[in-house]
Amino acid sequence: MEPQAINDTVRLDRWLWATRFYKSRALAAEACDGSKVEVNGHPAKPHKLVRVNDTVSFTHPSGPKELKVLALAERRGPAPEARLLYEDHSPPPPPRETRPFFAPPPLRLSGMGRPTKRERRETERLRGR
Repeated sequence: MEPQAINDTVRLDRWLWATRFYKSRALAAEACDGSKVEVNGHPAKPHKLVRVNDTVSFTHPSGPKELKVLALAERRGPAPEARLLYEDHSPPPPPRETRPFFAPPPLRLSGMGRPTKRERRETERLRGR
């Protein structure tokens, strides 16, 4: 994969695919169509042309991403080369303590049958529902 010159441009869906954030170009285009991708603060379609020093922000299944374009590529290459195409300015993930914790359901001994309505309500109260 050879980075292109500063004057060149690349389609946004191709660049997102080349940076390995999406497994296929179709998935990258679908993310752009769903208004999940912004270039320089403006919503972007898959055909939006990206230049070096542009800011790309999007919602990824792993969390929100904010990237600065350092280089352009039209073809997908190995992961180490893909990391050279952008600079990551994404916010850090939330601390582990603030994530919701769900307690396992209370243990019922075998032969006790189904819980009664009263027992179900107590279980729901313990879970915070």
